Amino acid sequence: MPRILITGASSGIGAALARHYAQTGVSLILVGRNAERLETVARDCRASGATAETARLDTRDRAAAIALVHRSDAEAPLDLVIANAAVNGGNQEGQVEAEDVAFETADINYTGTLNVMLPALTLMLERGRGQIVLLSSLAAYAPLQDAPAYSGAKAALVAHGLALRQKVGPRGVKVNVVTPGYVKTPMGGELKGWRPLEISAEEAAERIAKGIAANRDLIAFPYILTALARTVLLLPESVRKAGLYAFRFQRRKRR
Repeated sequence: MPRILITGASSGIGAALARHYAQTGVSLILVGRNAERLETVARDCRASGATAETARLDTRDRAAAIALVHRSDAEAPLDLVIANAAVNGGNQEGQVEAEDVAFETADINYTGTLNVMLPALTLMLERGRGQIVLLSSLAAYAPLQDAPAYSGAKAALVAHGLALRQKVGPRGVKVNVVTPGYVKTPMGGELKGWRPLEISAEEAAERIAKGIAANRDLIAFPYILTALARTVLLLPESVRKAGLYAFRFQRRKRR
């Protein structure tokens, strides 16, 4: 029975991935901060035939994250860990990103990912099999001035994930990095700005799952935005600034 742990599973891409993988014979551990939304996703997964359990966790809590991974793996070895939990960060009403927002964004998007991924990696290396997927963003290639901490954390995940892939692949553990473009999710809805080639969370989940099955190093989409994003740092700063200006955004005021 494949055993899959997904963080950030209460909504957006994480929830869509949970529902995508839900079928008879699959065991899911759905992790997030909102217990009510997690249980809603879990019920959908159970209705599709999967075994689904939920775990409320703030991934910034390293001790709790390690305990959860070890407990889940002890019940049955984890085959796939998808580290998806993230926040937008960014500014409010065009201001420079606040210090506390920047620290929180980096802690959740990078350190929080490591808190789940690294203990899972250690366990997988011990038995010589397993797969880890890190959710990054196209902002890793084309950093956004309105979300510097988010862009930096996502870039760190690309570098960390690809470096690990080279190191642990020969030892039986697969590592994949996902860099999606705009996806229609509750988190994305917090932002106001141009969102070209936006796709649904369900379509994103299908593309990610195909990339995971094929063990692709980088699972990047859509193609056009990926090509543009990966080219942008090669351009002169004046051209780069003009090109990225169209992608500026602000956080909506919270109601």
